[in-house]
Amino acid sequence: MSSRLHLSFPLILLILLASLTFWLDQAVQPLATAQDDVYRNPDYIVEDISGIRMNHELAIQQTFFAKKMFHYRHEESTQLEQTHFVSTAPDKPVMSVDADQAELSGNGADVYLTGNVVVLRGAEENEDKVTMKTSSLHLIPGEDIAKTDQAVVISRLNTTITGVGLDLNNRTGVIKLLSQIRAVDLNDSK
Repeated sequence: MSSRLHLSFPLILLILLASLTFWLDQAVQPLATAQDDVYRNPDYIVEDISGIRMNHELAIQQTFFAKKMFHYRHEESTQLEQTHFVSTAPDKPVMSVDADQAELSGNGADVYLTGNVVVLRGAEENEDKVTMKTSSLHLIPGEDIAKTDQAVVISRLNTTITGVGLDLNNRTGVIKLLSQIRAVDLNDSK
């Protein structure tokens, strides 16, 4: 019996040592990538930020304001809270966009707006002013294009148009509603 104990003791000690080594190795490993996807840390956070982008040759100016900005280096994306964008160009109406959140990707080539998105094309005092409201909007600033597949409400003077889905080209001024289009003109009811 004692010979079995002498042979079993080193084996038990070896198993305990291997188990302890495995446990220590697992304890010091970084968190799994699945947890990294859930828990993201921005590289930096900026509050009350504003910026200007200019093309002097074309006399185009784009400005933006945001309450907070979060930059994520690993995703190469930037998120903004309480955003306001304004784009001006000669011989074109001013276009301003407000949203609760914005995500910029591709170095600002694509902007995804969500939450209370309001687009105003034209100045407040201008009769050609058009207001659009939706819950999400994809902007392509380099092409002056805006798109959505969500419900949209467009207002101009006494006319309100609703629909689902939209393509807007600010260069040409063309607005296309894609489906479920309904228009109401308050002047017709008088």
